[in-house]
Amino acid sequence: MKTKNSFALLLLLSILLISGFYACKKNDDSVPIVPVDIYIYTSNPSFINLNAVGGWVYITGGARGILVYRKSISDFMAYDRNCTYNSNDACAVVYVDSSNIIATDTCCNSQFSIVDGTVLQAPAGLPLKTYSTTFDGNVLHIYN
Repeated sequence: MKTKNSFALLLLLSILLISGFYACKKNDDSVPIVPVDIYIYTSNPSFINLNAVGGWVYITGGARGILVYRKSISDFMAYDRNCTYNSNDACAVVYVDSSNIIATDTCCNSQFSIVDGTVLQAPAGLPLKTYSTTFDGNVLHIYN
């Protein structure tokens, strides 16, 4: 009898813990999966900011646009501008602020590092969605 009660209590506790975990995660929606296959010629005047390490630009593509950041001489980061918190909200878009290293969603005030996409300020719990990049010295390829 005691074993039966212990099992029932353990089962109830497990269900409560699991449902509590998912309740905390419910606002961290997934960013839609959108095919991305973009080529950028960094010599194009539209992308002059990408010629310096630390430079960034917005481009069309992804779910809500793409933020491209030059991390080093040969390394670029590309993030979907769709905020990961309540990603279906029309205003769930990140913008680089005056620091040039933080992207903020003005809808929920989540903040992300444009160096690696990590969350700097909640309520977002997931990093920015990252796209793959390759660079041959002239052409930056952004893809998933």
